[in-house]
Amino acid sequence: MLHPETLAAYRRMTPSEKMSVTMQMMRENAQRFFSAPSDVIEKRLEILRMQNDDRNQRMLEAIARTRVHHG
Repeated sequence: MLHPETLAAYRRMTPSEKMSVTMQMMRENAQRFFSAPSDVIEKRLEILRMQNDDRNQRMLEAIARTRVHHG
């Protein structure tokens, strides 16, 4: 979980600033992420896919709840 001050600063950023921070973090971490053995990389990618699928599912459920309440 992010520190409240960090989260507040992030919320004040423009979309462009957020993208810049994201790209910087990706550049800084890509070499470390992909420098492991291939089986470790595959496991890391699978975890990311699972987290993404879970996040997407929760967003779809929230949208569905919103439509039920407003539709």
